[in-house]
Amino acid sequence: MSTTDAPRRGFLRKLAGITGFGAAAAAAQNVSQPGASSSAETELPSYARAQNCKSLKQSSYDRTGGNADSWRIEPGATRDVFRSDGPGVVTHIWFTIAAPSPNHLKEIVLRAYWDGSNKPSIETPVGDFFGLNLGQYVVYQSAFLNCSSIKALNSYFAMPFRRSAVITVTNEATQPVNAFYSNIDYKLVPSIPSDAMYFHAQYRQKAPNEAIHFQPGQKELNKDGQNNYVFAETHGRGHLMGITLGVLQNSERWFGEGDDMIFIDDQTKPAITGTGTEDYINGAWDFGGRDGAIPFAHLYNGAQFIQTPEHGGGRYLVYRWHADNPVTFERYLKHTIEHGHADDRADNYYSVCYWYQSEPSNDFPALPPVEARIPVLKTS
Repeated sequence: MSTTDAPRRGFLRKLAGITGFGAAAAAAQNVSQPGASSSAETELPSYARAQNCKSLKQSSYDRTGGNADSWRIEPGATRDVFRSDGPGVVTHIWFTIAAPSPNHLKEIVLRAYWDGSNKPSIETPVGDFFGLNLGQYVVYQSAFLNCSSIKALNSYFAMPFRRSAVITVTNEATQPVNAFYSNIDYKLVPSIPSDAMYFHAQYRQKAPNEAIHFQPGQKELNKDGQNNYVFAETHGRGHLMGITLGVLQNSERWFGEGDDMIFIDDQTKPAITGTGTEDYINGAWDFGGRDGAIPFAHLYNGAQFIQTPEHGGGRYLVYRWHADNPVTFERYLKHTIEHGHADDRADNYYSVCYWYQSEPSNDFPALPPVEARIPVLKTS
């Protein structure tokens, strides 16, 4: 969706004087009326009923009884932050980190292994996992992830496991992590439902994307999406939950003409095609354009960070959750988006894709080396 035409710019000017606000309200419980036939059982929220589980936490607390409640992680070292037999469910992850390197959100790698798999189901720089895809802290709130002040990282994705779970962090920096604080809440349960799926999170980047060049007068068309940016590609059965994405613009003008294209059980053509990057994020109109862009962070969608919009060096953080309607697949999923209209831009993209799948592990592409993960302007 472009704002280069006058009517749309006029539309934005009309909005300039309006103060927007957003609110997410919890769903209200139905109130029983005299003579109503609904039972007390259906009216009670789940938290008011007996819980058939054992609630636990694993943390970095000081085992001596003192107040040194964090771990030091040396360069190249890996630390187990969670390890449990099952069946169980990780319900909440909280980290906060003190490290001398300004790039520690990109240098520390988070991995998770379910049910004894030697391949990770989560593999991503720690900052990217929490929606900080450009390696800097930004306070925001969403349904599943947030960054609270100050530098507190939270995940509320449910992560079930049947036999075992291991979560690790690896310091790939040349300097130590002085203090890694961790609290991971989980529950042990009698059994995991047979249809429960394993949580996955995969990091990818293109820095820069390879722009497709069209000849003067040539129509810029893209029907097959083969040159699109790929958030994730996987084989099996499952459902897509969403993405986080950081964009570093390498050139002027709006970066987000790219349509989302999702391939479902067919590698040759997309089953879902959208209308533009800001539309996929459920924003609109370039998020406000070059002169009026306004960050926002809602329950299922957001552009929580916008800096120097539509200029070279401009930075965006965005996310989109599909919790209202997870995108299901039976055999194959490839989630992609154009980088510019018909892939005609060469900006830097850094993303994490989140999904559930019937198998506990996957063949992820190798992580880029740590120095390649640091966002750097790439001008031609």
